[in-house]
Amino acid sequence: MSARILVIDDETQIRKMLRIALKSVGYDVTEAESVGSGLSALVRQQPDLVILDLGLPDGDGLELLAELRSFSKVPVIVLSVRNGDSDKIKALDLGAQDYVSKPFSVEELLARVRAQLRDRLPDKTPVLLDDGYLQIDLARRLVQREGQAVEFTPKEYAVLATLAQHRQCVITQKQLLEQIWGPTHGQDTHYLRIVVSHIRQKIGDDPTQPKYLKTEAGIGYRLML
Repeated sequence: MSARILVIDDETQIRKMLRIALKSVGYDVTEAESVGSGLSALVRQQPDLVILDLGLPDGDGLELLAELRSFSKVPVIVLSVRNGDSDKIKALDLGAQDYVSKPFSVEELLARVRAQLRDRLPDKTPVLLDDGYLQIDLARRLVQREGQAVEFTPKEYAVLATLAQHRQCVITQKQLLEQIWGPTHGQDTHYLRIVVSHIRQKIGDDPTQPKYLKTEAGIGYRLML
């Protein structure tokens, strides 16, 4: 199952942007726009992580954070226009795990979400993916097509394995580039396009209508297996 994320923010556009970004990488998203609806959603949804704005119409987000901590240890990332040290210190002292100031980078926020969830959710990635035609054995670092082993370069295998570890979730181009090529290569999308083309060729995936390695609207890639 995907991680469940609750976004509590009174700005419709912020909620929409976060919903699109979080769902594009496979998270389940619930939204609330106030302290009251946020508390109700917390109890009802039991999320794995909360993204919390401080300026809510019916109360202060810090009050909600304090109330939340009376009954839950769910990780909280505060997302607020308030960027003073005093607000950050109060939020962290009340139990927030992280604090991001608006305006913010969506990619950075997604990285912070991953960091908070990394050690809290059990690894449900199958060791072996097999549909009878294509087999990816992550434990043995082996890929087979119709029972025949397929040879990959280290970069090709790293891209395929990363997508397999998060199968059916979109991994952005920037994430793949920075994770596999290094933090200075986040914009070198031509490297990734070449590698993806080679992977498709080797697994017999039609680039015009790919079955396995799908491109998602210029955002990134998703492995369907």
